[in-house]
Amino acid sequence: MAAPATLSLRPCATVASSRSALPRARFASSCRPAPSLSISCPPRRFKGLRRALAVESDQQASAASSLKQEEKPRTYYFLVANAKFMLDDEEHFQEQLQEKLRLYEERSMEQDFWLVVEPKFLDKFPNVTKRLKRPAVALVSTDRNWIRFMKLRLDRVLAEQFDAETLEEALASNPAELNFDKPDKWTAPYPKYESGWWEAFLPPKSSNGTA
Repeated sequence: MAAPATLSLRPCATVASSRSALPRARFASSCRPAPSLSISCPPRRFKGLRRALAVESDQQASAASSLKQEEKPRTYYFLVANAKFMLDDEEHFQEQLQEKLRLYEERSMEQDFWLVVEPKFLDKFPNVTKRLKRPAVALVSTDRNWIRFMKLRLDRVLAEQFDAETLEEALASNPAELNFDKPDKWTAPYPKYESGWWEAFLPPKSSNGTA
């Protein structure tokens, strides 16, 4: 009688090693370092600082330019005639000046027109002075358009312009005494303007050479 066959099972080294290697592979893959992510942010703070410095520089340049403009000579426009015509014969002249001054006061505007008796700047205009009776009175302003308008209203006046460094220089005057004879007969329906009405429109005494 033949002996019964026996079956012995041995562990499979190949399968065991592959199975035991599997978790290691998974563990190794899970432990790989994540790729680094680099993000560059623009330096906004420095851009803002540069922008602020640029604005400040522009403002300083603008202020310097304005200062230079203020230092430049200013142009003055004037009408001139003999004092009697301007202050005594021309009946509507006072009314026009008073109305303009009232308008400036209502609008809080700085006065830019004056009457100057015997102005010193006339020495620069020999062609004008030789046509004038003396004493002379000038209406001076920095408003060219208004002077043109008044030239049409007054008619018998001479017009010119000049540059001056300061208001005091522009409005400087020589001493003069104004006396006008009263008319023997006044036929107008309104009273004649009182003598001295023009004093309200003279420059400050510091600008008027008589001070």
